[in-house]
Amino acid sequence: MDPVSVVATALWAMLPAYVPNNVAVVAGGGAPIDGGRTLGGRRLLGDGKTWRGTVAGTAAGMLLGVVLNGLVAPVSAATGLVLPTFPATAIVSLPAGAMLGDIAGSFLKRRTGRDRGAPAPGLDQLDFVVGALGLTALLASTWFGATFTLPVIVVVLVLTPLLHVGTNVIGYVLGLKNEPW
Repeated sequence: MDPVSVVATALWAMLPAYVPNNVAVVAGGGAPIDGGRTLGGRRLLGDGKTWRGTVAGTAAGMLLGVVLNGLVAPVSAATGLVLPTFPATAIVSLPAGAMLGDIAGSFLKRRTGRDRGAPAPGLDQLDFVVGALGLTALLASTWFGATFTLPVIVVVLVLTPLLHVGTNVIGYVLGLKNEPW
């Protein structure tokens, strides 16, 4: 696969995982997932992880996966790229895994004494990727193996932090986030 195809495949395949956290920021609020419970004197997750944000983010990623399946043929024809279609299991596992990875990242941040919004370089940018790829490898293993080749995974791991920081800065400037990371 040529470099353009690798980058295109990485971005296309990760779109259903990239969208959920952004939607969760906009649609979030309401009851926190941890219900205010603590462990070792610290919140399990914090007020930033809500049921509404998690459901909205997951649903948005799933909807995007369905839309991308409808667009794959015309986009591939127009660009000459061979882009993957998403099986139903990946349509669910990519966004759900992204949200679970973000929740796990929040749990780890609380356990290491970081408050909500405190930076955790690396973890902040890749927790959702690990969740999305892990759940997808588990639930859609054949598709995962065919789509997420080593070069595609390398591109995902390099580009995601750059995209993550960029979208967070935009969210901060627009007043949607309290911190730019």
